[in-house]
Amino acid sequence: MTSSFSSEPAKAETVAPPSASTPIRTLIVDDSAFVRKVVREMLNRSPFIEVVGTARDGEEALRLVEELKPDVITCDLVMPQMNGVQFVRAQMARRPLPVLILSASAQDAELGLQALSAGAVDFVRKPTALATEELLGIRTELVEKVKAAARAPLDSLTEATPLAAMNLSPAAATVHAKVDLIVIGISTGGPQALRRVIPQLPKDFPVPIAVVLHMPVGYTGPFATKLGELSQVRVVEATEGEPLLPGTVVIAAAGRHLLVRRNAGGDLVAQLSLQPLDKVHRPSADVLFQSAAETLQQRVLAVVMTGMGDDGKQGAAWVKSQGGMVITESKSSCVIYGMPRSVEEAGLSDASVPLDGIAAALLQYL
Repeated sequence: MTSSFSSEPAKAETVAPPSASTPIRTLIVDDSAFVRKVVREMLNRSPFIEVVGTARDGEEALRLVEELKPDVITCDLVMPQMNGVQFVRAQMARRPLPVLILSASAQDAELGLQALSAGAVDFVRKPTALATEELLGIRTELVEKVKAAARAPLDSLTEATPLAAMNLSPAAATVHAKVDLIVIGISTGGPQALRRVIPQLPKDFPVPIAVVLHMPVGYTGPFATKLGELSQVRVVEATEGEPLLPGTVVIAAAGRHLLVRRNAGGDLVAQLSLQPLDKVHRPSADVLFQSAAETLQQRVLAVVMTGMGDDGKQGAAWVKSQGGMVITESKSSCVIYGMPRSVEEAGLSDASVPLDGIAAALLQYL
């Protein structure tokens, strides 16, 4: 199968996002009548959202987009005629619109990553008839992500430019590092953003990087593999006791918190845990950042990037309290300016950096 990160960039017109005073016009695309019905009911219960139509596959959706002019689209991955990936590519080539992917299981991981590469904004758990007791939680997540997607800058949704075509020159690693570990917290828009940052790092990058990325269970492993294929540094999904070594990026496994600890020999290693249970996200950037600050004190650099919510704010406070540094992604390049904004508004950010400057900033602060 070809890499999901290698397609040519789309060129298309853009339109302004909806105003805050009007409901978010939403189109539902799914071949399941049950899912279309349930998702419609979930969204229509919000006064901020109006479902303007439903489609059974990508081909019908393309026609309805032109007719109904939705602001946001929810889209299944596996459909007849035209699947979710093909639809996202076709729609982005015509006119970029925020698309939320409905994902049912880890078996959809490869298609899901291709959809993100094509310009989809985020994942939403797909409601099923066998999980009716979870529908309330799914509804809350779905509504919040539709509202966040409607605010996504449309110029960030076109298919990613291949890194080979960007004329990026990886910076040389600094000889003397001022930190021993970089920790990154990122969510909505994260796969696309990491795909731009990590491949810019040199093979001899002098410190390890630990990443919390909010993705469904089963997606982080394939994503780490794809990202590693593009990068000079080694990229892996975290496992218990995984050594945190220079030139290595460790991505937290979905469903478990990632913590930083020292083993009996004093070396930095990854620790996986279900605790704490009171976090909205598992893994949580707050948990990773706090454990890094407790273990390394001031020799931590934390980075908070695109994503909805405020995961990373409490962790950034821990890093700052121990003398470490925090940088945030600029509003101008964020798909969702939520997590970085929460850190900046709390006065915890040492610098705000646009996406294409983050790799250079990491090397600068080492």
